[in-house]
Amino acid sequence: MNRDFSASFLRFAAPLLLVLAPTLTWAQATPTPNRVDGYGAPNTTVPNPPNPTNQGETEVNILTSYYQQDGDHGAVEGGRGTQHLTDLTPTIILNIPLDSVTRVSANVGMDYYASASTDRIDQVLSSPSSSDTRYHVDLGYSRQLADKQTIVGLGGGFSKEYDYLSFNLTASWAHASADGNRELSVAGQAFFDRATLILPAELRPAGRGQEHGSGFDTRQSYNLNLVYSQVLTQRLQLAVSTELVAQRGLLSTPFHRVYFRETGGALGTAKTELLPRQRYKYPVGLRATYYATDLVQVRGFYRFYNDNFGIQAHTFELETPVKVTPFFVVYLFYRYHTQTSAKYFAPYIAHSLTDTYYTSDYDLASFSANKVGLGLRYSPVYGLGRFKTPFGGRVAKFKALDLRYAYYRQSTGLTANLISADLSFTMP
Repeated sequence: MNRDFSASFLRFAAPLLLVLAPTLTWAQATPTPNRVDGYGAPNTTVPNPPNPTNQGETEVNILTSYYQQDGDHGAVEGGRGTQHLTDLTPTIILNIPLDSVTRVSANVGMDYYASASTDRIDQVLSSPSSSDTRYHVDLGYSRQLADKQTIVGLGGGFSKEYDYLSFNLTASWAHASADGNRELSVAGQAFFDRATLILPAELRPAGRGQEHGSGFDTRQSYNLNLVYSQVLTQRLQLAVSTELVAQRGLLSTPFHRVYFRETGGALGTAKTELLPRQRYKYPVGLRATYYATDLVQVRGFYRFYNDNFGIQAHTFELETPVKVTPFFVVYLFYRYHTQTSAKYFAPYIAHSLTDTYYTSDYDLASFSANKVGLGLRYSPVYGLGRFKTPFGGRVAKFKALDLRYAYYRQSTGLTANLISADLSFTMP
C-alpha cells in the first residue's frame, strides 16, 4: 500500500473518527448505564490479562462507541413509556511492558448517557436524572512464569457515577500445553457496589428531601470464569467456557415503578420494584473458529444461560471475516438471542398486591432478539502512519483501524443502533 493512499485514507478517516471519537460495546440484551439492576455495569467477564510475550512495545487502543435505542416499555413508568437512550463511551487501554515477562495495563474511560426513561423518575422532563456520566479506571499486572507456559495476573479498579460507586478485584491464571494446542484459563472477579436509593418522586417519604428516598444500599458480585481451548486440526479450534456468577444485596432498581391490577395506574398507586437479594447465574458456552481458506474464517458461538430468577436463554452468534486484501478485512456478524421470562416479571397492571416480588422491567421479560452488523478492519504491515509523541520524542505507529456498525431489534419492539471504532497504536 503506497504512502499516497495511506495519506488519503487518513484524511478521510480523521473527520469520521472525530465524530465517533473516543469501547467497542455490543448491544447485548439492553445495555443501559451502570445502575443497580446491573445492566451496563462494567463487563463481568474477566478480561484477558496483558500478554507478556509481546515484548518491547507499548500498545495503546483508543476505543469509542455511540449507542442509541428506543422502545415503549420503560421500567421507570411501570412497563410502559419511552425507553429512549443514547450512550457515548470513550476509552483508552494501555498495555506496557516492564521487562520481557512482565506487563501492566490500564483501562480508563467514561460513559456519558442521556435517557428519556430515567427522566421520568420525577415525572418532569429535563430533570437532573435525564443524563449522567460514569467514570471508570481498571489496572492490571501480569507475569509469565519460568516454565514459559503459564501467565498469572492481578488487577483492580473502580467506577463512579452520581448515584453508584463500584470497586472490583481480579485474579487470573492461564496455562498452555508445551505444543501450544491446548490452554486452560481460570479467572475470578469480585465487585463491591454502593448505590444511592433514588425513589420515584411521588413515593419518597415526606421530609426526606426531593432527590433521595431511603439512604444507601450495597451489592456484592462474585464471578468465576473458566475457559478451555483446543486446536483440533490445522483449520479448526474449539473453546468451552462458563462464567458462574453469585450476587447478593440490592438487585432491585428503586426508581422502577410497578403498578398493580387492584389499584390501577393512577399516579401514586405504584410501588417500587422488589426482587430477591440473591441471584445465581449458570451460563455455558461453546466457541468454534474454522479457517475455511487463507482468506475466509467462520466463527461461531453458542451459549446456554440459566439462573435462579427462572430465566433460561439461548444465544447464537456467527461472524465471517473475509480478507479483501492482505491488509483489509470485511466481516459480517449476526446474533440471535431468545429467553424466557423471570418468574417475578409481569407487564403493566398485571401484578397482584399479594405478589412477594414484582418487576415490570422488560429486560427480565420473555423475548427474542436479532442483531446484525458489518465490520471493517484496515491494518497495513507498516501501519497507517507514524508520528512523534511528547514522551521523549518516541515515534508511535498508527497500527490499525477497526470500524463496526450493528442494528439490534427485540420482539418487544425495542430497537437500537451502535457505531464503534478501535484505533490501535504501538510505541517501541
